[in-house]
Amino acid sequence: MTDSGTTDSPSGKTRKSNKPTSRVPYAGTATTHEAAAALKKVSSQIYDFAGVPGKASKPGPGVSECQGRDKDTYFQMYHPWNFMPTKASDIDVAMENVKERLKAGGWVTKDLYHDNSPNKALNLIADNDEKKVSVWIIQMKKDKQPSFAIEVRSGCYKIPDGQEIDRF
Repeated sequence: MTDSGTTDSPSGKTRKSNKPTSRVPYAGTATTHEAAAALKKVSSQIYDFAGVPGKASKPGPGVSECQGRDKDTYFQMYHPWNFMPTKASDIDVAMENVKERLKAGGWVTKDLYHDNSPNKALNLIADNDEKKVSVWIIQMKKDKQPSFAIEVRSGCYKIPDGQEIDRF
């Protein structure tokens, strides 16, 4: 599900990748608001997976084009957000919880690595082929306020006949 050629992480850092780019799968037919609601539900699940008290940032999902597909018919959803554990010492517990809980419910970890940033942040990329979504989590434990940068991204949706893509 993951577009492996992507190099921009949720934290804005660059990822070095030699993997071939894969095509984003078809996620079904939906309006942008239906697709956004589905992606928010997945983000909530990831929040719950952390299993520690914390705060999530408020930005909601956005709409982007599906590369290689008609921009007036197909769209992709993305939802970037941050999670800050209430206690900084919970950052490792939260990451272990997420890694363990991603093993259930159709999630497959595709990559787990330390990036080439000065802090060598831990990156986790996982796909859920059933839900046609991917998540990229970056553990920024050496920041003044330890947190996770998270991006949940959908497959490509087709807008229902007679509807237009609402770009927000």
